[in-house]
Amino acid sequence: MADAITPAQQKQITVAPGEVLSSAMASQARAAIEARYVVALQRPRDLDVVRERLLRECRRPTFAEVAKYHKPIGKGVEGPSIRFAEAAIRCMGNMATDTITAYDDRDKRVISVTVTDIENNVSYSQPVTVPKAVERKNPKQGDVILRERLNSYNQKVYLIEATDDDVLNVQNSLISKAVRTLAMRHVPGDLVDEAMTAVAETLYKQDAEDPDAAKKRIFDAFAEVGVSAGQIKTFIGDAASLQPAQLKALRGLYAAIRDGETTWAAVMDAKKEQDPAAPPGSKTDAVAAKLKAKKQKAEEAAQDQPSEPTAAEQQAIHELELGAEG
Repeated sequence: MADAITPAQQKQITVAPGEVLSSAMASQARAAIEARYVVALQRPRDLDVVRERLLRECRRPTFAEVAKYHKPIGKGVEGPSIRFAEAAIRCMGNMATDTITAYDDRDKRVISVTVTDIENNVSYSQPVTVPKAVERKNPKQGDVILRERLNSYNQKVYLIEATDDDVLNVQNSLISKAVRTLAMRHVPGDLVDEAMTAVAETLYKQDAEDPDAAKKRIFDAFAEVGVSAGQIKTFIGDAASLQPAQLKALRGLYAAIRDGETTWAAVMDAKKEQDPAAPPGSKTDAVAAKLKAKKQKAEEAAQDQPSEPTAAEQQAIHELELGAEG
């Protein structure tokens, strides 16, 4: 009969609990990845079906209203929103989004975001740095102030230690933007362009049917993100109805604010930088006046230039030249 194992020997061959846990987690992750690829091979993507699904989404007015973002930077920056990217991932199928915390300390957290096209075995990754401090003009009681500075308006702002909720909000916003950027690299460009055209057509039809209802929906949507109707009217001018271009711009701003691309304060700051002396509502009028003056100038220039002879006049000139030669 074999000798029994002593407690000392048993202690030597026992695997540490941490190693068991890490090994089990690694096996679980490997099995999940393998299952993804098996399903992708069994159910390959059909781009015609993807196109049909995505265009169907874009024809829904509620989706079309948040499918494109717009930021008032320079002449304006716009593109597919985070909501559009999420819909594109669903319609494409066989795609996976993964996030891994690569580094974490008191000052920041670094997260690696990866979007993978499982069917084609193509991955795009992007690191996201989440700061654990936020800037506030008016710190609350109990906030831990790290340092202070003067902003571009010579106003004092404070860098304070972020709460767990603040960090989570910033983290989710940055991850969502990274996912959108990476996902759009997987979706065919012509399909994205066609989808954006479908979004514009959907909104145009909806606004043409009931402009007042479109205005109310815009105001209600902004109210959900803390922007009042009075603030909107200050931005665009106090108008009884909104023009199609204004509706388009406001929808893009709403999508950008909701997705964390910008804030209403940043929007107003950008407007002040573009035209600091303009009173509320004068920006639209100023643009319209400039376009009218440009058009009038072009018409005057066209009148001063000699017009091209018509076909009949060219024929008469030709006959006169022949007569002179004879």
